[in-house]
Amino acid sequence: MSNDGTNRRYWLDQASTLSRRINLGWFLQTLSAPLLIVSVLGAVAALILRREFSEIPLGVIGISQGACLVVTAVVALVLAAKRFEKPEQALVRIEADAGLHSALSAANAGVSPWPTPPNVLPESLKWHLLKTIAPPLGATALLALGLLVPISARQAAPPAPSSQPQAWSQMDSQLEQLAEDAMVDEGYIEEVEKRLEELRAQEEEEWFSHASLEATDSLEESHNSNIEKLDRDLSEAGIALESLAENAKKLNAQQKQKLAEQFEQALDGLQNGAMKPNPELLDQLSKLDPNNIGKLTPEQMKQLKEGMEKLKDSMEKCKDCQGGQGQSDWEDQLLGDGQGEGEGEGEGEGENPGSGGINRGPGHDPNVLRNGKDPLDGGELTGVNAEDLSRAIPGDLLQLQDGKHSVNESASKAAAGGAAAEGKGGDRVWRDSLAPEEQRALKRYFE
Repeated sequence: MSNDGTNRRYWLDQASTLSRRINLGWFLQTLSAPLLIVSVLGAVAALILRREFSEIPLGVIGISQGACLVVTAVVALVLAAKRFEKPEQALVRIEADAGLHSALSAANAGVSPWPTPPNVLPESLKWHLLKTIAPPLGATALLALGLLVPISARQAAPPAPSSQPQAWSQMDSQLEQLAEDAMVDEGYIEEVEKRLEELRAQEEEEWFSHASLEATDSLEESHNSNIEKLDRDLSEAGIALESLAENAKKLNAQQKQKLAEQFEQALDGLQNGAMKPNPELLDQLSKLDPNNIGKLTPEQMKQLKEGMEKLKDSMEKCKDCQGGQGQSDWEDQLLGDGQGEGEGEGEGEGENPGSGGINRGPGHDPNVLRNGKDPLDGGELTGVNAEDLSRAIPGDLLQLQDGKHSVNESASKAAAGGAAAEGKGGDRVWRDSLAPEEQRALKRYFE
């Protein structure tokens, strides 16, 4: 190859290298701002995804971030391409920096030969290293923080408190207790649960409607009434059985008959009530003959008592679940049912209420609110500053002032013996028979 060809190749290689460096600079400048913005958004998105959706693999998040960076780079490349330089333009930069006075442009146009390459070619482009690498490094650090910084996944929010009527919750607790004890017929529990589910099947907006609350009250009253009835029948049956078992030899025929009838009535209530005992206990009671109760073995009697006591305990637990069935302590004290710790001699009106007794008064404190005020004590009368009399009402005290009586200081004209002196002329008309105020009025008139 000739020297001219070698020189040409050298200068064109230099122009191509410079052209690529210039174009790379334009690309990095165009990319720097969007790259930082996308990196910040990507890091925030990664943290949110890791917190809210912890089941997403970390690799998937990283690949998504990389895809966003690729799209950003392509957009920046398209925008920067409008400023890219070709090798021919780079030749002009080289000959200007090397002081060749358009020799390269003329040689490229075929007008003159290519100049001999110098030993050292001056730099036509210098990189500002900090400005060049800062945006890519910052973007890399932000994305790494989004992927690697420790963050805990969001805990599942606790379920919202139920806004259903309180009576439903109370009946749920009672039914759960009855099902757990297994001392009541399951058919009754299923029936009440079915009716509760029918109420819950309504729209939530209808739960507190008038019709829904009426149905709830009816169901609650019926359920509580069934509990009371079962408890009452069970108590009557238990009392009758215990009396027959313990006093069989001491009772006469009439007393035994009465107790037997009491047991049969209670058993009939247990069998026909809406809430029935469990079939096992009910079967034991049904097969029991009150007249032959003394023939039961101690083991059989113990087993029967245990079953009835368990059912009794179950009913008591249900009553405890009802809530609000009894008066609170402060209500008892306020109503005078207190059983104080003081001695309370006599009428029990001392500093502490008494506990009562046949020789100690009724035992309650009539002044539980303390420091009662005498209802006849009206207090001191004070005037009000009634600047706006339009707001006054009858009975308001508007003003207090001292007043004087109007006293007639004229001498009395009474005659001896207490009889008034008889007037003469006009005196008989206006002085002797008229009141003082009337006399003064007539006097002013006739003057």
